[in-house]
Amino acid sequence: MNGKQKEKEVHGKLTFKVLQDNLLSFTEGNAVRFKYNNNNTFYGFAFTKKRDKNPLITVTAYDQLRYFKNKDTYVYKNKSADEVVKMLANDFLLNTGILEQTGYKIASRVESNKTLFDIAQTAIDLTTQTKGEVYVLYDDFGKICLKSIERMKLGLVIDEETGENFDYTSSIDSDTYNQIKVTYDNKNTGKREVYMAKDTSHINEWGVLQYFDTIDENTNGQAKVNALLKLYNQKTRKLEIKNAIGDIRVRGGSLVIVKMNLGDVKLQNFMLVEKVKHIFKNNEHFMNLTLRGGEFIA
Repeated sequence: MNGKQKEKEVHGKLTFKVLQDNLLSFTEGNAVRFKYNNNNTFYGFAFTKKRDKNPLITVTAYDQLRYFKNKDTYVYKNKSADEVVKMLANDFLLNTGILEQTGYKIASRVESNKTLFDIAQTAIDLTTQTKGEVYVLYDDFGKICLKSIERMKLGLVIDEETGENFDYTSSIDSDTYNQIKVTYDNKNTGKREVYMAKDTSHINEWGVLQYFDTIDENTNGQAKVNALLKLYNQKTRKLEIKNAIGDIRVRGGSLVIVKMNLGDVKLQNFMLVEKVKHIFKNNEHFMNLTLRGGEFIA
């Protein structure tokens, strides 16, 4: 199942093979439920059936967020991100679960010919940029949910023993900014108002890495630059774990504890699960994880 990232798949995906016989009859659009050790693991709908001369059918199913690939045009005012998600789900006959109140109202938006996911993600991003709090959109066994990342923490520990192998990258090349600048053209005064926040120590270390944007009269400029600096003023680190011992609680957006010695740094903190692939085979359960996080606590 994949976590939320703009321009990437956000929906959960299940692929499996079934033996064709006289008793098996199903078609695209039918509901698919998958349980592991009697735990609800996946609920979605069959989208693709594939077979060759062998009597095995390969089925691909997606959860409800697959329908967020639909495109539409929306104009809305004074809605929070959770209200936007609820609006989209209702309009496209999708079930919702916990939609955490984000507490930030978006004054107005015009979304023309956008996917539902991009419309929802824009609302979530605007909330994060203003509040500095990250939210996760996912499907929980047939119910679309939105939660603060702080409520996605698991007690699961990933270390050298639970993971077979890893690939590790550290970078300031993308999504790292130590100087934030936003401007607002004040029509009443005829002047351009500028808001800035910066970290001098990281500028001395990395050079100036600037994030720039424009805002409207409904946005608190100083609050926004402060929140963005808190969010982006750090190295980005990416860690891929291969064949870790499986845990069905892990989904895109989960936070897991990582304890590993990667050479230049010793990890001992939470990291975000950007993407996870669960593999069930011969009564075994493994998972491949793509993790990311900022500065690590040594």
